[in-house]
Amino acid sequence: MLRNLHHASLTQTHEEWTAKYGKVYKDAAEKERRFSIFNDNAKFIESFNAAGNRPYKLSINEFADQTNEEFKASRNGYRSPRLLRLTKEASFRYENVTAVPASMDWVKKGAVTPIKDQGQCGSCWAFSTVAATEGITQLTTAKLISLSEQELVDCDIKGEDQGCEGGLMENGFEFIIQNGGECGTMLDHGVTAAGYGTTSDGTKYWLVKNSWGTSWGEEGYIRMQRGYKC
Repeated sequence: MLRNLHHASLTQTHEEWTAKYGKVYKDAAEKERRFSIFNDNAKFIESFNAAGNRPYKLSINEFADQTNEEFKASRNGYRSPRLLRLTKEASFRYENVTAVPASMDWVKKGAVTPIKDQGQCGSCWAFSTVAATEGITQLTTAKLISLSEQELVDCDIKGEDQGCEGGLMENGFEFIIQNGGECGTMLDHGVTAAGYGTTSDGTKYWLVKNSWGTSWGEEGYIRMQRGYKC
């Protein structure tokens, strides 16, 4: 009886969720399959939150009817380079590391554009590249301008960069420079560090801007633990 009640409640939740995010399935079979995935994800979220052993909680967002494999295939587009091109010329160090503030939030300082959504396109590399370029442009000109990720997706298609099929941020920066712009482990997704700080319990974090819309994370951002050694 309890199982049936839980299923009925979850069915209603799924119906409300599909209405909220405008989800439309091609047929009844597809809807049933997506509901099954939604159900599995909802159970995982409930179990994760009930454990209470992490400093954060999970919740249902617009991607709740996708498997991890489907989500990564459609959203992650960082192409790990075959060889890390690190040279002495590429190394750098900060001029004055003793004057670093305890926290920094470039969002509040007006150097970060609103959260964007890359959609069903593995173009995170372009969004990460553009977000960093928008920030450095604001810092040097005092003007926050939303730049075009689509230009990189459509035009920067040589070498590793292949539009929605993935690319590299460093190649994106090179493309911008060559076309008149100015820029100062295993990865599969590109994001942008927008600040850093410390929570009330003393946990240090990076404030990271993502490109999966505002329903993901904390209004499109995530705080990732800083100083954590894998």
